[in-house]
Amino acid sequence: MTCDLPGFVDLQVNGFGGVDFNDTSVAPEAIAGALDRMLETGVTRCLPTLITSTLEEFRVCTRALSESGHPSIAGFHMEGPYISPEDGPRGAHRRQCVTGATIDDFARRQEVCDGRIRLLTLAPEVPGAISLIEHLAGSDVRVAIGHTAATAAQIGDAVKAGATLATHLGNGCAQMMPRHPNAIWELLAADGVYASLIVDGHHVPRSTIKVMVRAKGPARTILVTDAIAAAGCPPGDFTIGDVNCVLGADGRVSLPGTPYLAGSALTMERAIQNAVRFTGVTFAEAAAMASSIPAAYIGIPAAGSVRVEWDDERLELRILAVRGDAGATETVKALK
Repeated sequence: MTCDLPGFVDLQVNGFGGVDFNDTSVAPEAIAGALDRMLETGVTRCLPTLITSTLEEFRVCTRALSESGHPSIAGFHMEGPYISPEDGPRGAHRRQCVTGATIDDFARRQEVCDGRIRLLTLAPEVPGAISLIEHLAGSDVRVAIGHTAATAAQIGDAVKAGATLATHLGNGCAQMMPRHPNAIWELLAADGVYASLIVDGHHVPRSTIKVMVRAKGPARTILVTDAIAAAGCPPGDFTIGDVNCVLGADGRVSLPGTPYLAGSALTMERAIQNAVRFTGVTFAEAAAMASSIPAAYIGIPAAGSVRVEWDDERLELRILAVRGDAGATETVKALK
């Protein structure tokens, strides 16, 4: 089956094609080239994601992204620094840059990037988090819960205050947690909360992904890649900011010598394919999770289109052509 889909929208992407969006030395031209390569995977709109950093690092990175002038950038996803300082929930974020949340600090970060923050991920238990969520409620900035060791009550308070998304649900939490209650169950049970999922086969087991999508339903599920510079590259060593990580031959990106993941090498067309394979949703439902649903969530229209070939027997997706704001890009890249 060949069909045209709305352009894909990735709300969490840290880099692509060997370019790290969190590297303060990366030139705008390199970022534009990386986003052109990502366009070939069907992503016509994205939120480049800046992880926990200093204000100055945040300023430099967002400035370079803005100066790239790439039409796919719909704003920024600020992931941290208002997250859990604990090993496990903190993930690959630098502990020394983790801090409590304040309205003033967020305002400074919003100012240095010309008001382009569209999504903020924080942990509800950090000091000041609930006040910041309440401050942002009703604005153009969506607030997500992630990298957290919050209690059930703290999750409930955050949702009541206006948090509406669980960032990469099932990740950014402790390796060992109580069977119940825990943050994953609480976020699954919160009807007003969407869930973003990294469906790469490494971050969350297939059976868990299936249950999560059943609990949320396709209409409240958003596919993200959480891609780092390793996406679109062969195995090797990469960075996210000043954190070293390695892409293995199996496609897993991790901190060297640890069990901790550090983003992914996933591309969005594979995420759609995997969502159908892992959960049994229809191809149309999985495609919406990567396009119209995330676009509507952050309040933007989907842009451009993606011509694809879908094999309903093999459950394989092949991109034939992508049309974004910058025109048409032809590709014959088949998924392996």
